[in-house]
Amino acid sequence: MAGRINDDDVKAVRDAVPIDAVVSEYLQLRNAGGGNLKGLCPFHDEKSPSFQVSPSKGLFHCFGCQEGGDTIAFVMKIDHLSFSETVERLAAKAGITLRYEEGGYNPGHQRGERIRLVEAHKVAAEFYVGQLDSPEAEIGRKFLAERGFDQAAAAHFGVGYSPAGWDHLTRYLRGKGFSDKELILSGLSQDGRRGPIDRFRGRLMWPIKDVGGEIVGFGARKLRDDDNGPKYLNTPETPIYKKSQVLYGIDLAKKDIAKVSRAVVVEGYTDVMACHLAGVTTAIATCGTAFGGDHIKILRRLLMDNGSARVIFTFDGDAAGQKAALRAFEDDQKFAAETYIAIAPDGMDPCDLRLAKGDEAVAELAEPRVPLFDFALRQIVKRYDLDTAGGQAAALDEAAPIVAKLKDLSVRQRVSVKLAGLLGIMEDQFVVRRVSRIAQWQRGKGGAPEPSRQRSYDDVTAPTTPVGPPLNLRSPVHQTERELLKLALQRPELVSPFFDAYGVDEFTAPPYAAVRQCIQDAGGADGAPADYVDAVLESAPNDTVRTLVRELAVERIYAAKGADEVYASDQLVTVRRRAVDRRIEQLNAALKRLGHTSPEQVGAAQQELFVLQQYKTALQVQGAAAL
Repeated sequence: MAGRINDDDVKAVRDAVPIDAVVSEYLQLRNAGGGNLKGLCPFHDEKSPSFQVSPSKGLFHCFGCQEGGDTIAFVMKIDHLSFSETVERLAAKAGITLRYEEGGYNPGHQRGERIRLVEAHKVAAEFYVGQLDSPEAEIGRKFLAERGFDQAAAAHFGVGYSPAGWDHLTRYLRGKGFSDKELILSGLSQDGRRGPIDRFRGRLMWPIKDVGGEIVGFGARKLRDDDNGPKYLNTPETPIYKKSQVLYGIDLAKKDIAKVSRAVVVEGYTDVMACHLAGVTTAIATCGTAFGGDHIKILRRLLMDNGSARVIFTFDGDAAGQKAALRAFEDDQKFAAETYIAIAPDGMDPCDLRLAKGDEAVAELAEPRVPLFDFALRQIVKRYDLDTAGGQAAALDEAAPIVAKLKDLSVRQRVSVKLAGLLGIMEDQFVVRRVSRIAQWQRGKGGAPEPSRQRSYDDVTAPTTPVGPPLNLRSPVHQTERELLKLALQRPELVSPFFDAYGVDEFTAPPYAAVRQCIQDAGGADGAPADYVDAVLESAPNDTVRTLVRELAVERIYAAKGADEVYASDQLVTVRRRAVDRRIEQLNAALKRLGHTSPEQVGAAQQELFVLQQYKTALQVQGAAAL
C-alpha cells in the first residue's frame, strides 16, 4: 500500500509550481486586471472567459461552473488523477523528492496508474528513437528522406522505429520494471499465445502527446508490403489515450496558436511535420478519427475565441476530404473563430506540396481564403442539376437545414443569400425565409431548455428548499460586503486592523457572514501569513462556503483607480454605516413597540440610539478615522 506523502512536501510542491504556468499548458490566459488572469474554462463550454487564475493566491475559480481550487486541484480535475498521482507528477516537474510517511520512498511501487503508463510511453519513445539508427530501420529512414525529412526533422518530432520482432519492446520495458499488466493496459503490448507481444512491429513511429506535453500514445506507419495491417495503426483506447481528445502536434503548436490566434488542421503526421518545417507552426492533426467536438474544445481554449481567431482546414481534394469538410462545417458553430478551408492545387496534401513546390507554397496554402461554409455549400449544390427547378429544389432541401444550424442570425442570413446565389434563385429572400422557418422548427424540436445552472447559496444556513427569490450576491445591496471580503482575502493589509473588529452580523448575506466567520476562525486578516487563504479554506464548514472563498480570493477588485487605502476605507465605512443604520432602525421599532410600558428598557434604548446617531455622524464626516 502506498505511503502517505509528507504534508510539508505537499506544501513545497504547491508553492514550487506556479498555478498560472500549469494552467497555461492547457489554455490561453490573458490579463484580467488586479493581478489576475482569465481564460475559457476547460471544464465546461463557454463563449466568453469566466475562468480566473490568481497567481498570487495560487488559486483558480470559474464563475460559470464554480470549479475552483489550487494547482493540485486543477491538475487532478483536468487530467483525472488521484491526489497522490498529481503531487508526484508536479513534484517530478519541480525536481522535488517526496517523502512517504508509511513504508518509505519506493517510487516504482507507489506511483499511480496514469503516471506509470505515461512513463512507459516515455521509455518506449526513447527505445523507438534509438532503433531508428539500426540497420533494420533503413526502410524507415528512406521513407522519411523521400518525403523531405532529414535526421534533424525526425529528432525534432521524436520519430522512431519499432523493430519487426515479436517482443523487442516488451522485453525492454520489462527490464525497466514495468509489469505485463501495465504493458497491456498501456496499449504498447498485446496478448500473444505465450504472453505479451509488441503491438507495433516493423513500423515508423510518431509519439502522440497531450496538451501538457506528455506522451500518451503512438501513430505507426506501415513500411513493408508483407505487413497485412492497416496503413496507419494507432494506440487503442487506454486510460490515458482517447483518440477523440488528442491532437497530434498540439504540444509544439499550442504557444503559437495562442499567440497568433490561428490553427491549421491537417490530416496526417507527415503533413504536420511539413507545415512546421515550412514555418506554419500552428499545424495540428487528428489521430485516426474525424475532427470533432472534443478537438474543438481544445482549440477554443487556446484561441480564446477573439474576433481575429482563424481555423484553417487543409483537407485533401478527394471525396474523403470533401466529406471531412462537410462534417467540419456541421461543427463550425462550436467555434467563435472564423473557419476556412484550403485545398492545394491538384489535391496535394501539405507534405506532397512541400516536396513539389517548397516551403513557400505550404505557407501560402495555410492563408485563409475560402470560408468553410462557402466550400461546404458548393460541395452540396454541385451534385444537383441546377438548370432544372427540381434540381434547385432538391439542392435547397439538402442545404437549407445545414444553414439553419448557424446560430448567429446575421451570419445565417448572409449565408442564406449566398446559397440563393449558388442555386441560381433570383428571389434570395425566399431562401432566407425558408432557412429561417427551418431554424425555428429546429429550435422548437429541441424541447424545453435546461434549468438554470445558477448556484444556490441557501444551503450555507438552511438545508431546506428556500422560499422566495434566490439570493443575488452580486446585487448592489450586497456588493460592498463582497468587495470588503475580497479585500480581506486578497489585500488584508489594506483593511487591517479594522476588519477583524467587524462582527459576523455586519454582513447581511448569510454566505458572506459565513466567509467572515471563516476569516475569524483562521486567525483574522491582521498580520495574515502567506498561507492565510489556505487557512481560511480549511476553516470553511462545507464545499459551498469553500467555493465562495476561492471565488472571492481570485475575483478582480472593482476599484476604478486600483485597490488602495482610500478604496479600502470606503468599503469599511460603508459596511459599518449600513450596520449602524440597521441597528438604528431596530431601536426605533423597539421604542415604538415599548411605548411607556417599560421606562428602564426605553431609557436604555434611547441611550444606545443617541450613541449610534453620534457615531453615524462621525462616520459621515471623518470616514475611516471614526472606525
